[in-house]
Amino acid sequence: MTIDSSQTRDTLVVGETRYQIHRLDRVEGAARLPYSLKVLLESLLRHQDGRHVTAEHIDAVAGWDPAAAHGREIAYFPARVLMQDFTGVPCVVDLVAMRDAITELGGDPARINPLIPTELVIDHSVIADVFGRPDAFRVNAELEFERNAERYQLLRWGQQAFTDFSVVPPDTGICHQVNLEYLSRVVFTREGPDGLEAYPDTLVGTDSHTPMVNGLGVLGWGVGGIEAEAAMLGQPMSMLVPQVLGLKLSGELSAGTTATDLVLTVAELLRRTGVVGKFVEFFGPGVANVPLANRATIGNMSPEYGATCAIFPIDQVTLDYLRLTGRPEQQIRLVEAYAREQGMWHDPDHEPDYSQVLELDLGSVEPSIAGPKRPHDRIPLRIAPHAVASLLSGRSQAEAVEAGLDEASAESFPASDPVAVDHDRDRDAPHSPCACAGQHDWPSSPAEIELDGSACSIDNGDVVIAAITSCTNTSNPSVMIGAALLARNAVQRGLARKPWVKTSLAPGSRVVTDYLERAGLTSYLDKLGFNLVGFGCTTCIGNSGPLIPEVSAAVQEHDLTVCSVLSGNRNFEGRIHPECRMNFLASPPLVVAYALVGTLHVNVLTDPIGTDESGEEVHLRDIWPSEQEINEVIDSCLRAEMFADGYADVFSGDERWRGLDVSEGQTFTWDDASTYVQQPPYFDGVGPEPAPVTDLQGARVLLKLGDSVTTDHISPAGAIKRDSPAGAYLTAHDVGPRDFNSYGSRRGNHQVMIRGTFANIRLRNQLAPGTEGGFTRDFTVGEGEDATVTTVFEASEHYRAAATPLLVLAGKEYGSGSSRDWAAKGTTLLGVEVVIAESYERIHRSNLIGMGVLPLQFPDGESADSLGLTGEEIFDITGIAALADGIPETVQVRAVHPTTGAETGFDAVVRIDTPGEADYYRHGGIMPYVLRQLLDQED
Repeated sequence: MTIDSSQTRDTLVVGETRYQIHRLDRVEGAARLPYSLKVLLESLLRHQDGRHVTAEHIDAVAGWDPAAAHGREIAYFPARVLMQDFTGVPCVVDLVAMRDAITELGGDPARINPLIPTELVIDHSVIADVFGRPDAFRVNAELEFERNAERYQLLRWGQQAFTDFSVVPPDTGICHQVNLEYLSRVVFTREGPDGLEAYPDTLVGTDSHTPMVNGLGVLGWGVGGIEAEAAMLGQPMSMLVPQVLGLKLSGELSAGTTATDLVLTVAELLRRTGVVGKFVEFFGPGVANVPLANRATIGNMSPEYGATCAIFPIDQVTLDYLRLTGRPEQQIRLVEAYAREQGMWHDPDHEPDYSQVLELDLGSVEPSIAGPKRPHDRIPLRIAPHAVASLLSGRSQAEAVEAGLDEASAESFPASDPVAVDHDRDRDAPHSPCACAGQHDWPSSPAEIELDGSACSIDNGDVVIAAITSCTNTSNPSVMIGAALLARNAVQRGLARKPWVKTSLAPGSRVVTDYLERAGLTSYLDKLGFNLVGFGCTTCIGNSGPLIPEVSAAVQEHDLTVCSVLSGNRNFEGRIHPECRMNFLASPPLVVAYALVGTLHVNVLTDPIGTDESGEEVHLRDIWPSEQEINEVIDSCLRAEMFADGYADVFSGDERWRGLDVSEGQTFTWDDASTYVQQPPYFDGVGPEPAPVTDLQGARVLLKLGDSVTTDHISPAGAIKRDSPAGAYLTAHDVGPRDFNSYGSRRGNHQVMIRGTFANIRLRNQLAPGTEGGFTRDFTVGEGEDATVTTVFEASEHYRAAATPLLVLAGKEYGSGSSRDWAAKGTTLLGVEVVIAESYERIHRSNLIGMGVLPLQFPDGESADSLGLTGEEIFDITGIAALADGIPETVQVRAVHPTTGAETGFDAVVRIDTPGEADYYRHGGIMPYVLRQLLDQED
């Protein structure tokens, strides 16, 4: 039962339809709030229940203090959840397992469904194995299905079995572009107890670039899988009311600049300012001059500059885009009426209260690229060769730091896990490129190779990958048409790509190829090697496939520093391709240009980029399409019916998808032989009532860790090594090393993932000095220095057999980095019941509770080392039982060394911060809690 203490319920009539709404103008202080906080306020008004949401929570947002570091903690209820396959598969596995569990307890499996609409787009699995040929798309799609059939069977079954769960099949598009062009409602409608309700469309997504939809005025950001599961199951998400930075826009972009140039400028500006954990909101007279697609590009790169979101308010540009993309007219009228009624329509003359205001003149933006290792290290195109020469000669731009936002962002490859960093660090700031007046030597080590029967050479700074990729830019018709027109003009002048460049086109929706074909431009892209390779993330997440073999051999033999140029959003070293040390983000037209010149050594603004058939030099300015020509093509070739037709059967898939062999019925048929998907053990032993909360006796330390241990240190990530516990498991199941794939692709199999938890080679376990990665001392086999050193997984199995509870000791900022659910899932599956740290990253702390692990904190100023703890002790923790009916401030920890008898005692702070978190812990985690809630409802 909801409460309406502010008396905000009312009716909005649009046409002949009546909608129930909660009026913001009835809340004192709402008018001054930024757009994004108005969205949060409306959510609280609609969900006020006296427990999760109280009048005090509403007052806290309405009375928001812009100067405060952050406001109070509130509950957030998103309207829907968006997923992609890498991060979404584990969520679906858990939901499927919950159906098994409720069946075991005598309940109805049909009751287990997402409680809010959940949409999953399969986009992270296609690899650009084949390129530059007409059948590239078909071949890559076939290989994708061969590699991922087991995962796809699960998703296909979920598509037909769950209600309020939709799956966009493979080879259709990228989740954020599909979300922008089709899934987003802007104003959501749903039947409520008193009729049809209307409220802002909001979401959380299991992908870091979820804020792309902020360009449409839809509030959303990336979260970890456990948070997404909680939202799916109708549970509130806990968040701190953030600071909101206002970026005032004026002027308009100059001719020749693109949305990519704009977003790289914004990323540099906001990185320099420091916006980690903040909302960013755009306002001012220049907002109307930013097309919707450009807005989406800016929102897409929120993780790269650290903001939780980067949102544009609703205005006429929003409505025009909704019409362009074929949304129903009644929906568009509702969006306008609702936004105007709620004070959420953009007024260029009104400045809401902001925590900080920055200004940007759009006319100051210039053509740029960014790199070579960080997306916010912008390089003006006019000095690109000079800047790259300085980088090659080692004279400029410090290495990207291994801490903070950069590491968190780099960790998210290839699964695009959302970033979970809660404050800015000095070293997050952008580096300035070298712009000195001097000359830098370009280190040269040319390697002679033969390609297509012709001799050529490649050298340092040469471009070996040129990829038009990523929803960041392929969602923008202006830059895509611009790239295609540039390709046409280049072909007509007799230019061709350099033979050592691997080229690819991987747009985020089929509408892109439709309008390119309608404009008659596809053939020109094909002639330059930009054949369609797939509809998915591809190169942007490292699925770039192999380099041209001769090029790869030369790079390795001569130790060359070669480059990729891509229209994506990430460019960390080794992530785009292991052999590309330098990676530059650029607009799609510039990707084409660099494919033509094949090197960063050429200044494409001033130097010739080739010669035509008559021997005349061709400059980029000669073939660069004008803004007028681009707009004329867009106006003549882009139609609303193309979006309507393209998305008419978006959930159907092709014959391969429809032909997948999946079982019918309310529960999934698990395949014991599958190495990709296995039934997880989270519900093993779960009864209709939770077990009593008890104190901990006789616990041993599995790992003793230092400061800044990230989720990348904890969670399985990257390639699976042959000699690792996960590699041994796969080998035992007749999987050859070539088919191991990555941990990301096997997130649906806990047997693989648990073996990779705490196994990162950069992890240093102080219990096993001199080792790298997942090793520890096993105190079931000896004590003290005599204990056997073995893998973390093997030791955990021995402790499990001995019924010995486990804990982890850690330092400051435990669990920062990317928001990976497996950092918490793997911890609990290893048998860890308690973590004691000096401080936590907020999301990982919450995720530990969501998996039934108790987070404790050392007393202020104390640490494991200051208390003399070596990790060899036996621990008793009393006071935990008090959590059965409350949240104690502290529990009592007693640690005794088994051989010396030395005893240490201290009061540890209980880091269960809300009543909801306490409920989860009492039930052994969020999934058993929800399961029992649903069982109670049946009774």
